[in-house]
Amino acid sequence: MTGTQIEITADLVRDLLRAQHPDLAGLAIREVAGGWGNQMWRLGDDLVVRMQRMDPTPELQLKERRWLPVLAPRLPLPVPAPVRFGEPSERFPKHWTVMTWVRGEPLDHGSISRGAHAAGALAAFLRALHVPAPAEAPVPTDRGAHPRDCTDGFEGFLQAVSGLDDIAADVRAVWDDAVGAEAWEGPPVWVHGDLHPANVVVSDGTLSGVVDFGDLFAGDPAWDLAAAWVLLPAGTAARFFDEYAQADDAAIRRARGLAALKSLFLVLMGQNGDRGLPGGKPHWGPAGRAGLDRVLKGV
Repeated sequence: MTGTQIEITADLVRDLLRAQHPDLAGLAIREVAGGWGNQMWRLGDDLVVRMQRMDPTPELQLKERRWLPVLAPRLPLPVPAPVRFGEPSERFPKHWTVMTWVRGEPLDHGSISRGAHAAGALAAFLRALHVPAPAEAPVPTDRGAHPRDCTDGFEGFLQAVSGLDDIAADVRAVWDDAVGAEAWEGPPVWVHGDLHPANVVVSDGTLSGVVDFGDLFAGDPAWDLAAAWVLLPAGTAARFFDEYAQADDAAIRRARGLAALKSLFLVLMGQNGDRGLPGGKPHWGPAGRAGLDRVLKGV
């Protein structure tokens, strides 16, 4: 049963709640659009049920359960807080978690009109997050390395994406500069690890929350600093780094290269969506191309 994909429906979610958290089973349930590794279901007005779907292991969800209660109280933007745990059962042999709902619209379906405010909000959030992590903090897996160790992935994305002939050489130059930057020599700090437009929410024209901490790790903050170009409007990266005030030249160079990598990934996901491939998201393509344009403008 665990080797096949299970159809997740509102009825299934309600049945699981009745069995494990019956006091929540009477709340309204409605599906949240999007999601790949996990599927989300609103539960009443203030909660959401996070159901493991395509993720091959429960580790990402268990990581959020362990560490979000530690991190959330000192972060200046709302993040999901686990409130109930759902355990594997015969009905659904995977983990699921009831979490607080972070209000706002995902940036991949919204926009930022108050760029200076958003830059300050992101800088304050990352300053609060990027503190030395304890020895037992999760280590990076498929991300977190120095850009020089990610060159195969960068080249794969660049070759797979079509329509970039006019900027490919410039994008590669940004990457080469990141590869040549000095490595992070400070203590491993907490890193969100996956800041892209679907993992932040906006309201009133600015950032209002951060979600999906499944890739959380301790390591190089440059992986998050790439958000200066991936998330923020053109012309606001300099303000972000001024207010963050903890990044040296090498960190900014690594971050800019990683922003190019992440933007290429968004373009590729958009391309896959246009072709009808599983997991593809057509609306990510324009977001990725805009990110590349911002990367090429620098700080």
